[in-house]
Amino acid sequence: MNPILIVDDEVEMRIAMSETLKHCGYAVETSHNAIDAIGKLKKNPYAMVITDMTMPKRSGIELLKDIREIDPAKPVLMVTAYGTIETAVEAMKLGAFDYILKPFKFDVFTFVVERALAMSEEPKTPRATGVQIPPSVAKGSGGPATADRVAREIVTANPAMKELLNMAENVANSKSTILVQSESGTGKELLARHIHAHSNRSDGPFVAVNCAALPDTLLETELFGHRKGSFTGAVTDHKGRFEQANGGTILLDEISEMALPLQAKLLRVLQEHEVDPVGSKEPIQVDVRVVATTNRDLFGHVEAGRFREDLYYRLNVIPMHLPPLRERKDDIPLLAEFFVKKHAEANGRKAPGVAEDTLEVLSQYNWRGNVRELENVMERAVLLCPSGKILPQHLMMGPGGKGIGQPPKGVSPGGGIQAGMTLREAEKMLILETLRKTGGQRTQAAKMLEISIRTLRNKLNEYAKDGDFEFSGDDGEEEED
Repeated sequence: MNPILIVDDEVEMRIAMSETLKHCGYAVETSHNAIDAIGKLKKNPYAMVITDMTMPKRSGIELLKDIREIDPAKPVLMVTAYGTIETAVEAMKLGAFDYILKPFKFDVFTFVVERALAMSEEPKTPRATGVQIPPSVAKGSGGPATADRVAREIVTANPAMKELLNMAENVANSKSTILVQSESGTGKELLARHIHAHSNRSDGPFVAVNCAALPDTLLETELFGHRKGSFTGAVTDHKGRFEQANGGTILLDEISEMALPLQAKLLRVLQEHEVDPVGSKEPIQVDVRVVATTNRDLFGHVEAGRFREDLYYRLNVIPMHLPPLRERKDDIPLLAEFFVKKHAEANGRKAPGVAEDTLEVLSQYNWRGNVRELENVMERAVLLCPSGKILPQHLMMGPGGKGIGQPPKGVSPGGGIQAGMTLREAEKMLILETLRKTGGQRTQAAKMLEISIRTLRNKLNEYAKDGDFEFSGDDGEEEED
């Protein structure tokens, strides 16, 4: 392997990173600034570059730009003690493989380096910021639940998400079952595919089954299969999803919706590693890694008698939880940029930029639908944006898509209260801005404004009559006197 080039103006840090990688068996060369590094890159091949962000004369960002001109495919890892969302976004836009903050744990550092080198050896495909799942894994197998898909990625710069991904990769090679309990839209299936992609089963099939999509009788044969003649209409043998996933991974999505009798059969599969197709006299041995997901409180289902306690503990060997988007808002700029590019390309358009005011709107929103909702909003914004910048009014966010993020007429986004504005216009702007910050929650907005919910509703009705705000009085919130 070609050596790794480390670029850092701090001698102690340069030595520490160098010795760590040498101890792991890597060849390493070092450079004290970006200008010296470019000279070395022009003369010698390197497996990857690790560069500090803040250096005299020429910054790590400038070095990254230079590297992209010399070798666009070379992996570059950015390290810095002065991290901000803006610098992370800029680095990722320019194609940095990853971005880590000093001081960091050296086992995390070596893990990221290993991942960068491993991915640089794979066939090159267009890649956005984050952890890429190879297209072969993303395709899956077996029926409409896992129809061919484009390459999937987990896009994140959030420390909690990165820690979760590290944990997922550490347990990927085990046979233990994994239970992912998280809200809808957080990316549970993506996490399951990520685990499969980093396991020693990655060459095997990945099969996804939505346990809520089929009636109980059909789900049984879908999971475990059936033999010809076992029931009316069974004119051929049918391999169940567990057989299809043999040697690979099966995702049991929405496991909480599985009926109790089927839960008992699933428990036997997990205990005995064999399935009993309907109408078969002999069980079939299977070697399958099981990942189960749910957006419910599964132990609450156990206490309510809707889910078997023994199956719960059998599934919950390795528990995982994907944080909701409102708890990882540092990822919103990265995700917004990723989805804009994705949907612009899908619709044959040039990708527009995202205005700062728009990013502020996105960051203040509550995101009940999580990443899935954000993707839908950005897809809509790409289609509604007539120019090179996505503005808040293109988002059409808020209850029913009624545009809480949209400023009053005649007011520029983020323009604030200005001289010459009437008191009514200023009042309108203040009310709509407060609604935007509360994600459209009118009771909360009324409390912040120190007015009654009835007064707020009356004001919104006035704005609706003006034609610049759509309003329905039936919002389900309790009316105060």
